Amino acid sequence: MTGTESAAGRIDTSRPHPARVYDWYLGGKDNYPVDEQLGEHIMSLDPGAKRAARSNRWFMQRTIRHLVRAAGIRQFLDIGTGIPTEPNLHQIAQRTAPDARVVYVDNDPIVLAHAEALLRGTPEGVTQYLQADAREPHKILDEAGRILDFDRPMALSLIALMHFIADESGAYELVETLVDALAPGSFLVLSTMTADFEAENVRRGIETYARAGVTLVGRSHTEVSRFFKGLELVEPGIVSVKDWHPELAEDETPLGDGPVSLYGGVGLKA
Repeated sequence: MTGTESAAGRIDTSRPHPARVYDWYLGGKDNYPVDEQLGEHIMSLDPGAKRAARSNRWFMQRTIRHLVRAAGIRQFLDIGTGIPTEPNLHQIAQRTAPDARVVYVDNDPIVLAHAEALLRGTPEGVTQYLQADAREPHKILDEAGRILDFDRPMALSLIALMHFIADESGAYELVETLVDALAPGSFLVLSTMTADFEAENVRRGIETYARAGVTLVGRSHTEVSRFFKGLELVEPGIVSVKDWHPELAEDETPLGDGPVSLYGGVGLKA
């Protein structure tokens, strides 16, 4: 990991950034007026945007609780980490299993600048951050293999990442490469944007991000299912993130009824 000082120097605060907009949606403090402006503009087009971001965050928390408590998973590889708005993955995992080992991966200088917060885990466990591009899975596997034991089960977390990677950029091949490296008994946790529920709102959101230079992809249920090829889906399968085991919720604030335009699922590698 390189120094956070150089990372901070590379952060452009004059343009909005998806990670900071997402942080603003979650009520975090690591964003700027330009990010809030874009977030508010997107919400004027899609009033459910903030609800979707928070529902996605809670999906992550519920899946990690399930994997730690019910499946006994103690290793986690989280790619596309984003700004560490609390509670983050290692805090959820190590709250139940202090010896859990967590590796975060991102290539964003904004995330690198906040990496110190990602490394505050339990003394019994391991929490590390790798700076790498999600489109370089072999590099990620090589570096993560120095920290995690790929001969033992782990959870691969791809939360709200794949909608930034188009099919023609190798989205499915990337996930397949990562899953192939996992030991039997491992899990894939994935959430990604869909236009199945609110097609017009999602279309407007995609266009708004495109004007800011960010590519987004909204995938159908069938297209999201392709990411789980060869895996055994954990019930209830691929569903809107708000509907994945809501009984595992802790400290979630009711946000009203209505669809959330993100699919999420958990798959077991048998």
